[in-house]
Amino acid sequence: MSDMKDMIVDVVERMLKENVDKDLVDTVEQGRWAPEVWNMFKENEITAVAITEDNGGAGGDLEDLLNIVRLTGKYAAPIPFTETTLANYLLELTNLQVKDDLATYMLSADQAYTLVNGKLTGEASQIPWARHSKYLVTLAESVEGIHLVEVDLKQAEITPGTNLASEPRDTVKFNNLDISQVSVVLSPDHIRTMKTLETAFQLARMTGAIDKINDLTVQYTKEREQFGRPIHRFQLVQQHIVQLAGETVVALAAFNNVTDALLAHCQNNETAYARIRFEEIIQTVATTSHQVHAAIGTTHEHSLHQYTRRLWSWRDEGTNISYWTDFVATQLLENSGDSLWAYLTETKIPTTIEGVIFNG
Repeated sequence: MSDMKDMIVDVVERMLKENVDKDLVDTVEQGRWAPEVWNMFKENEITAVAITEDNGGAGGDLEDLLNIVRLTGKYAAPIPFTETTLANYLLELTNLQVKDDLATYMLSADQAYTLVNGKLTGEASQIPWARHSKYLVTLAESVEGIHLVEVDLKQAEITPGTNLASEPRDTVKFNNLDISQVSVVLSPDHIRTMKTLETAFQLARMTGAIDKINDLTVQYTKEREQFGRPIHRFQLVQQHIVQLAGETVVALAAFNNVTDALLAHCQNNETAYARIRFEEIIQTVATTSHQVHAAIGTTHEHSLHQYTRRLWSWRDEGTNISYWTDFVATQLLENSGDSLWAYLTETKIPTTIEGVIFNG
């Protein structure tokens, strides 16, 4: 754990609170983003917080970075922070050179590009923030196996698209394009390590959004009055608030548990279990918060929908619940004999890539 974590988190939250409001978040729906916020992050080296000092970073750890990602989710910051920092984390993890500019990533094996003689070909959809990014870090399949590659997007064919929250989710097509960097062949364990990291980043920003939804709902129940008193005094509304608070605490606990497991290099499916549990959390949080807010929560003037729409969108993106439920089920079947209890209670050291392990 970084000794500077609390200070970093306080500084970043203050920056976001002072510079990101509902109107700025709304600009995403108009096809824009917040380069001023990005430049502020970059000038304060927030974008390089978990990059090692040898590679020009701030030398923080994964806990620092994931908590900043959590805050960008809490304020729905319209910048590709998650995408750029995860792309660079993956590059450093595979002993490739990190990039000092906007970047994005794609880790879907189903959409892996084809790599032939150093040329990248193929098409993939739902790539976040591609139109605003300079580099793409993605999986590519060669005759040798699966690699992680980095490629300049200036010569790519990009078709704009969006998710339910109107965030950029673009289709990127390459035709015999030169790659900038390529990793060694990745084993299935290496790819799962990357998907674990991707899921941890997703959990981080979803935790932030859930925290914000809880805050908005509690605040609304104190301000909204019916029959001459605030609605938080009604028993049914109190039941909703308690349920929402409970799921928020579970989300934060699961996120912290995943972070601790990554830092300790003792992953025994914590990320998978957390991601599966988040499916229920998202459903409960979104449903309960909109029930309390009633119709006003869906209006453009209110900010609640900005966070619930992001939750629904992020839930279905990247390495989602289908991957992790299949993974857990397979593991349980393989250990369904006398070793099942030992499997459930043990900790495991994850596979490293060229000796690099989670930069903890």
